[in-house]
Amino acid sequence: MSFDKKMVFSDINFKLKRGSMTALLGPNGTGKTTLINILMQLHTPTKGSFRFAQDTKLGYVPQFRNIDAEYPLSIAAFVGLNAPLFKTGKTKQAINKQLVEANLADIKNVRMGEASGGQKQRAYLAQALLDNPNMIILDEATASLDPTAKDELMSLIKHLNQKHAITVLFVTHDVPLARKYMENYLYLNHGVIEQGKMAQFEGAYE
Repeated sequence: MSFDKKMVFSDINFKLKRGSMTALLGPNGTGKTTLINILMQLHTPTKGSFRFAQDTKLGYVPQFRNIDAEYPLSIAAFVGLNAPLFKTGKTKQAINKQLVEANLADIKNVRMGEASGGQKQRAYLAQALLDNPNMIILDEATASLDPTAKDELMSLIKHLNQKHAITVLFVTHDVPLARKYMENYLYLNHGVIEQGKMAQFEGAYE
Protein backbone atom coordinates (compact mmCIF):
# COMPACT_ATOMS: atom_id res chain seq x y z
CA MET A 1 0.00 0.00 0.00
CA SER A 2 1.30 3.46 -0.86
CA PHE A 3 -0.03 7.00 -0.57
CA ASP A 4 1.36 9.76 -2.84
CA LYS A 5 4.29 7.52 -3.81
CA LYS A 6 5.13 6.90 -0.12
CA MET A 7 5.21 3.16 0.52
CA VAL A 8 3.44 2.15 3.72
CA PHE A 9 4.20 -1.56 3.36
CA SER A 10 4.83 -4.03 0.56
CA ASP A 11 4.80 -7.79 -0.02
CA ILE A 12 3.15 -8.53 3.31
CA ASN A 13 1.57 -11.96 3.55
CA PHE A 14 -0.26 -13.65 6.42
CA LYS A 15 -3.13 -15.98 7.22
CA LEU A 16 -5.54 -15.93 10.15
CA LYS A 17 -7.10 -19.24 11.15
CA ARG A 18 -10.81 -19.38 11.81
CA GLY A 19 -11.43 -19.07 15.54
CA SER A 20 -7.94 -17.70 16.28
CA MET A 21 -7.04 -14.78 18.54
CA THR A 22 -4.32 -12.56 17.07
CA ALA A 23 -2.72 -9.31 18.24
CA LEU A 24 -1.68 -6.82 15.54
CA LEU A 25 1.37 -5.10 16.99
CA GLY A 26 3.86 -2.51 15.79
CA PRO A 27 5.11 1.04 16.36
CA ASN A 28 3.01 4.08 15.44
CA GLY A 29 3.14 4.99 11.77
CA THR A 30 3.89 1.50 10.47
CA GLY A 31 0.50 1.03 8.80
CA LYS A 32 -1.61 -0.95 11.29
CA THR A 33 -4.62 1.33 10.77
CA THR A 34 -4.09 1.25 7.00
CA LEU A 35 -4.06 -2.54 7.08
CA ILE A 36 -7.28 -2.63 9.11
CA ASN A 37 -8.91 -0.19 6.65
CA ILE A 38 -7.92 -2.49 3.79
CA LEU A 39 -9.41 -5.51 5.56
CA MET A 40 -12.62 -3.52 6.13
CA GLN A 41 -12.59 -2.48 2.45
CA LEU A 42 -12.29 1.22 3.28
CA HIS A 43 -9.02 1.35 1.30
CA THR A 44 -8.09 -0.51 -1.86
CA PRO A 45 -4.52 -1.85 -1.80
CA THR A 46 -2.20 -0.29 -4.37
CA LYS A 47 -1.18 -3.79 -5.41
CA GLY A 48 -2.03 -7.33 -4.41
CA SER A 49 -5.19 -8.72 -2.86
CA PHE A 50 -6.67 -10.43 0.17
CA ARG A 51 -9.69 -12.60 0.77
CA PHE A 52 -11.75 -13.84 3.66
CA ALA A 53 -13.48 -17.19 3.87
CA GLN A 54 -16.79 -16.82 2.04
CA ASP A 55 -18.95 -16.79 5.18
CA THR A 56 -16.87 -14.22 7.09
CA LYS A 57 -18.93 -11.48 8.72
CA LEU A 58 -16.92 -8.66 10.29
CA GLY A 59 -17.64 -6.75 13.46
CA TYR A 60 -15.65 -3.67 14.50
CA VAL A 61 -14.99 -2.13 17.92
CA PRO A 62 -13.28 1.30 17.73
CA GLN A 63 -10.75 2.99 19.97
CA PHE A 64 -12.27 4.34 23.16
CA ARG A 65 -14.17 7.55 22.47
CA ASN A 66 -15.42 9.43 25.47
CA ILE A 67 -19.11 10.29 25.26
CA ASP A 68 -20.33 13.57 26.69
CA ALA A 69 -21.79 13.33 30.19
CA GLU A 70 -25.05 14.83 28.89
CA TYR A 71 -25.47 12.17 26.17
CA PRO A 72 -29.13 11.20 26.60
CA LEU A 73 -29.39 7.64 25.20
CA SER A 74 -29.47 4.68 27.55
CA ILE A 75 -26.98 1.85 27.06
CA ALA A 76 -29.76 -0.31 25.57
CA ALA A 77 -30.81 2.43 23.13
CA PHE A 78 -27.18 3.02 22.14
CA VAL A 79 -26.61 -0.68 21.44
CA GLY A 80 -29.73 -0.66 19.26
CA LEU A 81 -28.64 2.32 17.14
CA ASN A 82 -27.55 0.07 14.26
CA ALA A 83 -30.83 -1.86 14.32
CA PRO A 84 -33.88 -0.75 12.31
CA LEU A 85 -35.63 2.31 13.73
CA PHE A 86 -38.84 0.33 14.25
CA LYS A 87 -37.87 -2.30 16.81
CA THR A 88 -39.76 -5.57 16.32
CA GLY A 89 -39.97 -8.11 19.12
CA LYS A 90 -37.23 -10.10 17.41
CA THR A 91 -34.96 -7.04 17.26
CA LYS A 92 -35.55 -6.21 20.93
CA GLN A 93 -34.77 -9.83 21.78
CA ALA A 94 -31.50 -9.62 19.80
CA ILE A 95 -30.53 -6.38 21.61
CA ASN A 96 -31.25 -7.94 25.01
CA LYS A 97 -29.21 -11.02 24.06
CA GLN A 98 -26.15 -8.89 23.28
CA LEU A 99 -26.62 -6.82 26.43
CA VAL A 100 -26.42 -10.10 28.36
CA GLU A 101 -23.37 -11.23 26.33
CA ALA A 102 -21.59 -7.94 27.12
CA ASN A 103 -22.50 -8.05 30.85
CA LEU A 104 -24.62 -4.90 30.49
CA ALA A 105 -28.13 -6.25 31.11
CA ASP A 106 -28.23 -5.04 34.74
CA ILE A 107 -27.36 -1.46 33.74
CA LYS A 108 -29.09 -1.26 30.36
CA ASN A 109 -31.20 1.74 31.42
CA VAL A 110 -28.21 3.78 32.60
CA ARG A 111 -27.46 6.72 30.30
CA MET A 112 -24.33 6.23 28.20
CA GLY A 113 -23.09 9.61 29.44
CA GLU A 114 -23.08 8.26 33.00
CA ALA A 115 -21.45 4.90 32.16
CA SER A 116 -17.82 4.17 32.96
CA GLY A 117 -15.22 3.90 30.22
CA GLY A 118 -15.28 0.10 30.37
CA GLN A 119 -19.08 -0.01 30.21
CA LYS A 120 -19.05 2.29 27.16
CA GLN A 121 -16.55 0.04 25.38
CA ARG A 122 -18.66 -3.02 26.15
CA ALA A 123 -21.65 -1.15 24.70
CA TYR A 124 -19.65 -0.64 21.48
CA LEU A 125 -18.88 -4.36 21.53
CA ALA A 126 -22.56 -5.25 22.03
CA GLN A 127 -23.40 -2.95 19.11
CA ALA A 128 -20.90 -4.85 16.93
CA LEU A 129 -22.29 -8.22 18.09
CA LEU A 130 -25.81 -7.25 17.02
CA ASP A 131 -24.96 -8.24 13.42
CA ASN A 132 -23.79 -11.68 14.61
CA PRO A 133 -20.22 -11.39 13.28
CA ASN A 134 -17.90 -14.40 13.25
CA MET A 135 -14.83 -12.14 13.23
CA ILE A 136 -14.20 -9.04 15.35
CA ILE A 137 -11.57 -6.36 14.81
CA LEU A 138 -10.70 -4.46 17.99
CA ASP A 139 -8.96 -1.27 16.90
CA GLU A 140 -7.02 -0.03 19.97
CA ALA A 141 -10.24 -0.76 21.84
CA THR A 142 -8.55 -0.89 25.25
CA ALA A 143 -6.57 2.35 24.88
CA SER A 144 -7.40 4.87 27.65
CA LEU A 145 -9.18 2.26 29.78
CA ASP A 146 -8.03 1.55 33.32
CA PRO A 147 -6.47 -1.90 34.01
CA THR A 148 -9.69 -3.34 35.46
CA ALA A 149 -11.78 -2.22 32.47
CA LYS A 150 -9.15 -3.63 30.08
CA ASP A 151 -9.33 -7.02 31.75
CA GLU A 152 -13.14 -6.97 31.79
CA LEU A 153 -13.29 -6.25 28.05
CA MET A 154 -10.60 -8.76 27.09
CA SER A 155 -12.04 -11.49 29.34
CA LEU A 156 -15.33 -10.97 27.55
CA ILE A 157 -13.59 -11.18 24.15
CA LYS A 158 -11.90 -14.43 25.22
CA HIS A 159 -15.26 -15.80 26.37
CA LEU A 160 -16.88 -14.93 23.01
CA ASN A 161 -13.99 -16.61 21.20
CA GLN A 162 -14.35 -19.78 23.26
CA LYS A 163 -18.17 -19.87 23.26
CA HIS A 164 -18.85 -18.83 19.66
CA ALA A 165 -15.46 -19.45 17.95
CA ILE A 166 -15.34 -15.77 16.94
CA THR A 167 -12.05 -14.92 15.22
CA VAL A 168 -10.35 -11.95 16.91
CA LEU A 169 -7.86 -9.43 15.50
CA PHE A 170 -6.77 -7.07 18.29
CA VAL A 171 -4.80 -3.95 17.31
CA THR A 172 -2.84 -2.80 20.35
CA HIS A 173 0.34 -1.32 21.78
CA ASP A 174 -0.24 -3.11 25.07
CA VAL A 175 2.09 -6.10 24.72
CA PRO A 176 1.50 -7.46 28.27
CA LEU A 177 -2.28 -7.41 27.67
CA ALA A 178 -1.80 -9.14 24.31
CA ARG A 179 0.40 -11.79 25.97
CA LYS A 180 -2.33 -12.41 28.53
CA TYR A 181 -5.23 -12.86 26.11
CA MET A 182 -4.00 -13.49 22.55
CA GLU A 183 -2.61 -16.72 21.11
CA ASN A 184 -0.84 -15.29 18.06
CA TYR A 185 0.69 -12.06 16.84
CA LEU A 186 1.28 -10.11 13.66
CA TYR A 187 4.14 -7.63 14.07
CA LEU A 188 4.14 -4.87 11.45
CA ASN A 189 7.31 -2.77 11.29
CA HIS A 190 9.45 -1.12 8.59
CA GLY A 191 7.05 -2.27 5.87
CA VAL A 192 7.25 -5.99 6.66
CA ILE A 193 5.13 -8.31 8.78
CA GLU A 194 6.15 -11.12 11.11
CA GLN A 195 3.75 -13.76 12.42
CA GLY A 196 4.11 -16.14 15.35
CA LYS A 197 2.90 -17.28 18.76
CA MET A 198 2.30 -14.47 21.27
CA ALA A 199 4.23 -16.34 23.97
CA GLN A 200 7.35 -16.11 21.79
CA PHE A 201 6.96 -12.44 20.81
CA GLU A 202 10.20 -10.54 21.36
CA GLY A 203 9.60 -7.41 19.28
CA ALA A 204 10.28 -3.96 20.66
CA TYR A 205 8.79 -0.65 19.58
CA GLU A 206 11.74 1.32 18.23
